[in-house]
Formats: sequence, structure tokens, C-alpha cells
Amino acid sequence: MVTTKRYDYVPIEQVQEHPSIANHRELNESKVAHYKDDILKNGLLEPLVVWERKNREYFLVGGFHRLNAIRRIRAERPGYYDRVDVRVVAGDLEEIRALNLKLNADRLDAKISDYFDTILFLNNANWSTERIGSFLDKSTSWVEDILRYVPGMDPRIRAYLHQGKLSWSKAKQICRRVLAAEPGQERAVAEAALAELEGGATPKEPIVVLTPKAAQRRLARHLEKDPKATYTVSAQDLYSLLTVFADKGAADREQHLARVRKIFPALVD
Repeated sequence: MVTTKRYDYVPIEQVQEHPSIANHRELNESKVAHYKDDILKNGLLEPLVVWERKNREYFLVGGFHRLNAIRRIRAERPGYYDRVDVRVVAGDLEEIRALNLKLNADRLDAKISDYFDTILFLNNANWSTERIGSFLDKSTSWVEDILRYVPGMDPRIRAYLHQGKLSWSKAKQICRRVLAAEPGQERAVAEAALAELEGGATPKEPIVVLTPKAAQRRLARHLEKDPKATYTVSAQDLYSLLTVFADKGAADREQHLARVRKIFPALVD
């Protein structure tokens, strides 16, 4: 658990930057200049947030623009800000990385791509999706979508997301198309979707044709990953599954397909 140990006044040279804890956006030079002027005029009104990994070993967690502003001040005016106010926090590395992301997100209009690496890191550190969502003030389903789609995401899709050229909803559509592709066809499907995107077209949700053979293959892959998986189903759930298999032209097929997708996600997406 992340805790605040104390507020302190420490030598500036003791505040280091950890390779796994970084600012999630490139430094905004105009923002650094603004902080520089403000700190010179009013002082450092908000302390830097630092992680004390060992006694008196401090790594910056929050306040990257302010720290760079102070460094500029010191370059121009030696002797200024030899010591700085800090909020000292303690916790494991994964907790500190999550706090670093949360501090950035609270200050900025964070993009979803800013969360990807940290959420994957926390998942690999055995944080539950509920714990990740609670810490970052996000829903569990939002976290689950990232864990589901990001590991195999084409780097170009991620770049479009980060640049604001693609919505998360459309990115998931493309990822679903890739995941639903026949073995060996994943790259071709991704290339086609990206060609639509780069050509100015909106990627369309694929028409899902679920056959017993395809369902069997997908369920087998799911069981390899989770041999103890169980499903609790009703008669209506089974009816919807059989309707999707048997009646491709049913007027209410989309409704049945939505039910199958919810109850048997491994079969459809």
C-alpha cells in the first residue's frame, strides 16, 4: 500500500529519476517556463512527490515539470533551491508506478495509451483488475479491455491512439477483427483494417459468422489457457447459441449474437 511517510526538506541532488518511473508525456517547454517564473516569484508552493526506496534515497514520482523548472533556475542562479520541499511516499515499485501514472492523469487530459504500459506492468505484478481499476479510478471492464487488446495490438494502432487519430472504440473494433481471424491470417486482417483507416474509411465491425467448427476451435484455445473455466447458462442462453449456429438469416440474430457474446465470450470475440 502506498503511504505518505512524511514531508521533508531535502538537498536537490538527492532527488533522482528512476528508469521505471517517468513522466507520461513529453515535457511541455512552455509549462516548464511558466513554472520557472512562478517558482521564482512565489516559491515552490506544491512539494515534489518522491519515493524513498531506501533511507534517504529519493526517486521522483510527481512534479517532473517543476523539477525541470528548478534545474533551469539553478543553472542561471547557482545557489538557488539547494534544498526543496518533498512529500515522501513509500510502497512497492508497482504501487509507485501506479501512483506516478495517477498523478499524471489527475493533472493532464490523459490519453488511454498513457495507461497501457503501467496496467500491463501491474497485471504482471499480480494485481487484480479490480485493484488496478480502483487505484486508477477506472472501471474493471475498462482495465480488462486494455489487458485483452493491448498485448497483441499493432504498434501503428497504438500510435494512432496516442496521436488522437483513432478512438479507443474503433481501435477495439480492429483488434476484435484480428482476434477473430483464422490462424495465420491475423496480419492480413490487421493490414486491411489499417488500410481502411489510412484511406479515411471508418473500420467496420465484421459480420460474425459463427460455425460449430469455429466455436469448437476457439473454445479449445480458451480451455488451453484456462482448463478450469466454467459457464453458468440458462435455457435462453442455449437457445441463442443454437439460433446463431442454425439460422444465419434470423431477424433477431443480432440480439441472439449479443447474448452469446456476453455468455460465451471465448466463442465470438
